[in-house]
Amino acid sequence: MKYIKVSNIKLNMDATIDDAKSEALKRVGLKDACDIEVLKLSIDARKKPDIKKIFTVGFSTNKDIKAKDGIAVLDQKPNYQYKITGKEELQHRPIVIGFGPAGMFASYLLAINGYKPIIIERGEQVEKRVESVEKFWETNELNTESNVQFGEGGAGTFSDGKLNTGNKDKGNRIKFVLDTFVKFGANEDIKYDFKPHIGTDVLTSLVKNMREEIVANGGEFFFNTKATDIVNDGIIRVKTNNQEFETDIVILAIGNASRDTFEMLVNNGFNVESKPFAVGLRIEHKQKDINKNQYGFEDDRLGAAPYKLTYHTESGRSVYSFCMCPGGYVVNSSSENGRVVVNGMSYSRRDGENANSAIVCSVTSEDFGTKDSLCGLDFQKSIERNANKEGEGKIPVQRLIDFKNNIETTEIGNIKPNIKGEYKLGNLKNVLPPQICKELIEAIDYFGNIIDGFNNDDVILSGVESRTSSPIRIVRDEDFQSNVKGVYPVGEGAGYAGGIISSAIDGIKTFEKIIEKYKPF
Repeated sequence: MKYIKVSNIKLNMDATIDDAKSEALKRVGLKDACDIEVLKLSIDARKKPDIKKIFTVGFSTNKDIKAKDGIAVLDQKPNYQYKITGKEELQHRPIVIGFGPAGMFASYLLAINGYKPIIIERGEQVEKRVESVEKFWETNELNTESNVQFGEGGAGTFSDGKLNTGNKDKGNRIKFVLDTFVKFGANEDIKYDFKPHIGTDVLTSLVKNMREEIVANGGEFFFNTKATDIVNDGIIRVKTNNQEFETDIVILAIGNASRDTFEMLVNNGFNVESKPFAVGLRIEHKQKDINKNQYGFEDDRLGAAPYKLTYHTESGRSVYSFCMCPGGYVVNSSSENGRVVVNGMSYSRRDGENANSAIVCSVTSEDFGTKDSLCGLDFQKSIERNANKEGEGKIPVQRLIDFKNNIETTEIGNIKPNIKGEYKLGNLKNVLPPQICKELIEAIDYFGNIIDGFNNDDVILSGVESRTSSPIRIVRDEDFQSNVKGVYPVGEGAGYAGGIISSAIDGIKTFEKIIEKYKPF
């Protein structure tokens, strides 16, 4: 039986999934087929109002189908495959530190293949974590160990849950990640939507379901357990605030906010280097205005419209939109007292009044004044302290026109902040370095030429967006091990990913390295 892919099926805006399947079969002269499914759905809005949906459909058949333009014939349905070839015996159970996307997928694959991982997570399990986060947003009382940054599911749990990635994936790992998310509770449409997302409300139950499957397959969790020391003296010893573990393998799947862990690693001789990242502000517009610009109408018949923007400033820096949240909220995602950080979040329905996105500017060691391995971390801390001071412990918020004119905002215009957490009107020029502010204004005005109203006076800014990616990279070799052998740095915090999908894939690749060397219990 062959697997057929029919692409570039262009239908009207109101076309359904069933319409696409029927058209695919019609193009190859069949009335039915096995396992027929939509593989991809994108929107072509270049000729408004004549908006088209473009589908790719796949199915299996034993009929003789000829390959031609728009029709591919494969020997079998593409699926993720791996093979355990390791011969060495593990003397101790592998330990996974951190249960964000990288740690989740490494743990899941280890568990279902008989490796019985121990998972150490500094924050709370997701049900309790949600309570801690919502309490923080309501009262501004921060739990520094369990918050938007730390806890089961990682920072992505309180985000839009976007699943798009720029990764080139020849091993069908992305498909495996999406299929796994659907298995544990995500909507089927993430398997084909051109900009798939899950939503915070769905992510929380999905993470819980995945944890329960890992436990059912021999995994063991330790929550409220922070790794405070990692050494290899013949046996790898992981000390935590609660107890000490011995192991042959550590998968270090920490998030990019794990600053105390970064410092511990440097002090323990791990090879850690500084890397570029980006900082900036959150920007809010009315979602109906974004819909009108992108689709030609204000309603949500195609869902809340996203956007993606990039610009190179006159000085040569890159400024771009990051973590754009249609119909979402700006959220206080601080993890340390005395420092304020913002991020974006959407629920699965994406039905909030505003669209928000980070508008961020690239920064390098030249901006930090030193090339020390933790110089980027220190830079983050400084602007987060500035944000805390400007907002008096709350999120500082400003109208765009006031930001341009370097004056404190005293009243809001026709765009109201859609924010989870307390906020205060202020002047964001006091938060970021002058050059970064200049670059952001230049880029936002340019983006106004692409999206009508993007740089209107009443547009809302908030800050500071400082944790777009890790400020460090924990150096690893071709086997994914650090210079401290047996320790596998993985995911976003280690500097090898940026987002849910790329982090999950890095966790999967780390699992593959481990099964090349070790056999399961």
